[in-house]
Amino acid sequence: MKYFMKQALIEAEKALKHGDVPVGAVIVKNGEIIARGYNMREKNKSAVAHAEIIAIENACMLLNNRQLEGCTIYVTLEPCPMCAGAILNSRIEKVVFGAYEEIFGAVGSKFNLFYDFVFPQKVKFCGGILENECAGLLQNFFKELRKNK
Repeated sequence: MKYFMKQALIEAEKALKHGDVPVGAVIVKNGEIIARGYNMREKNKSAVAHAEIIAIENACMLLNNRQLEGCTIYVTLEPCPMCAGAILNSRIEKVVFGAYEEIFGAVGSKFNLFYDFVFPQKVKFCGGILENECAGLLQNFFKELRKNK
């Protein structure tokens, strides 16, 4: 798990180059990374260009399928409601995340989209993997942002 989360952290660092919140994601199937993504909201001027959405789109294109059964997504920050919904709709089987998102977290912090509502499938999840590294990257970003304003 730590190896794949480190790969997601590499993706998160790419977001910094565009002034985006440093969140990264990788999607794994059969022990191999099949897709990557990082926040591109500022770069693309898009409210929906979250790391998870980018990674899901890349995986769907690679597999030529909208369903990502048998896949696990590793993301540096707990998914928001939009991303948790995309994970659910894409049939990803498991979410592994680093830092908890106290404001918009939809996999346990605010509520759990996967278990608080009635859906035909349940998504497994695990949080807090490399939490300090993931949270530290975000904290430094926001600290610098406040300092520069």
